[in-house]
Amino acid sequence: MTTSAASPSVGVPTQPAFPWVGLLALSAATFLSVTGEMMPTGLLPEMSSSLGVSESQIGLLVSVFAFTVVLTSTSIIHFTKSMSRHTLLVIVIAILGVSTALGAIAPNYELLLATRVLGGLAHGVFWALVGAYAAHLVPKEQIAKAISVTVAGGTLAFVLGVPLGTALGHALGWRLAFGVLAGMMILGAGLVWWKLPPVDREESHAAKNDATTRRDPSVGPVAIVCISVAIIMIGHYSFYTYIAPYLIDVVGIEPGQLSILLLVFGIAGAIGLLLTGTVFAKRATGGLFLALATSAVAVSALALSTGWLPGAIIAFFVWGTAFGMLPPLMQTRLLHAASPRIRDAANAFYTTAFNTGIGVGSALGALLLDRVGLGVLPWVYVILGVVAGLTLATSSVLARRRAA
Repeated sequence: MTTSAASPSVGVPTQPAFPWVGLLALSAATFLSVTGEMMPTGLLPEMSSSLGVSESQIGLLVSVFAFTVVLTSTSIIHFTKSMSRHTLLVIVIAILGVSTALGAIAPNYELLLATRVLGGLAHGVFWALVGAYAAHLVPKEQIAKAISVTVAGGTLAFVLGVPLGTALGHALGWRLAFGVLAGMMILGAGLVWWKLPPVDREESHAAKNDATTRRDPSVGPVAIVCISVAIIMIGHYSFYTYIAPYLIDVVGIEPGQLSILLLVFGIAGAIGLLLTGTVFAKRATGGLFLALATSAVAVSALALSTGWLPGAIIAFFVWGTAFGMLPPLMQTRLLHAASPRIRDAANAFYTTAFNTGIGVGSALGALLLDRVGLGVLPWVYVILGVVAGLTLATSSVLARRRAA
């Protein structure tokens, strides 16, 4: 007589089923959030002309959005700590939809700016919750896989969300593009309410005590990851925020081809994400350094390919692949570095660092665009990418020495 290995009678514990439905709901919410954040980057010329302001001012909409996240997310998370994480996620996604709808009908730049502040308030809370929420749904050995599924929504935003929004904005106007996205966000809030299971946060007394948290031995490694991701994002968004005018004015593509190239970048990012979840799932550190080095080389090649369109497109694709690997690898590194008792706090600081990078980067790009010109932006990206890589490498060496 034989007995199945999975039978409860033999007392063998079974691995809980991977929560695909819940994580896909989080991924859908991530798709909508990132699409809303980055929509202005593909519609800079149209929005600039419609509102009668410069392209750098439209680029600053991304900065305002990000700085709102930086300045408010930690406080809002603190004041809502007794609230159900599930309910809070639904509310902030709905607020994102409302702010996007208001942006679609804003009659002038100042009111559009106000809607971006409202969206930033919700966006910061969303990103402070989503990574830790995904981690709470799975055991530690599945965190990298769970984060990859969740972050896939952000990658899909670059693959489909921003390019399709750009194409829709070119065809029918940026306001209609914002309106369509607003409707999708409201539907997304309903999807999360319906499909995402609630979680019980594991917050020990030590995690709630600030002094104890500061003494946690994982605080140092977490801080290094947060500093590094801020540097990476400053470099990336100082350039990518202004990628539309760069591709048109410097590379020389036709405006009608912009949405196609943004789609190419997004597809490349999806390939990078696939590599993260497969080839580099157990080699996160090596994959992270490879992605940083590859992105620096690709952006350098893009800067040097002016006048040679095939070379520029290849470099743009390679850059997208490398950058698609960075967010999941950085967040996986953070969640592995952080002890369980400070995981939520670490994720909140990571969100602050990430959005600090976005805000500072897009503001730095605006300053350089007005004073120096588009040509300097890729080199800022390369320099800051090297700095971030050296910071991470130094921390890894010190960690190995301490372990030895």
